[in-house]
Amino acid sequence: MKKLDHIAIAVPDLAVAVAQYRTALGVTISAPQELPEHGVRIVFVKLQNATIELMEPFGDSSPIASFLERNPAGGIHHFCLGDPEFETTLTQVKDSGARALGEPKIGAHGNPVMFLHPKDFQGTLIELEKVSE
Repeated sequence: MKKLDHIAIAVPDLAVAVAQYRTALGVTISAPQELPEHGVRIVFVKLQNATIELMEPFGDSSPIASFLERNPAGGIHHFCLGDPEFETTLTQVKDSGARALGEPKIGAHGNPVMFLHPKDFQGTLIELEKVSE
């Protein structure tokens, strides 16, 4: 693994969350992006040494809608690990017996991403993203 790419927080209302992060923390936030293939609308909070992804459900089949039903105020949804050896790591993950969720898709940064089953990682949903060296 090359790096921790971001921590993703599911929020019930992206506009409210953006205002709160800007006002309370004074951070810079990207423009919203709609990712219909992932069922989310997102923004990125860029910090000096980390990135936070705020995301709200987008569309009727959003995978984070059920998370927000269980956690109506929102909360940490997953973390993303950036890996230049993405394909090799996916093979290693599958060979270890861990499960990938679906097939790789293109993520918000234009790179392939894949989610790993939380039951195989102590209840934590992990996203792998292909990154450059």
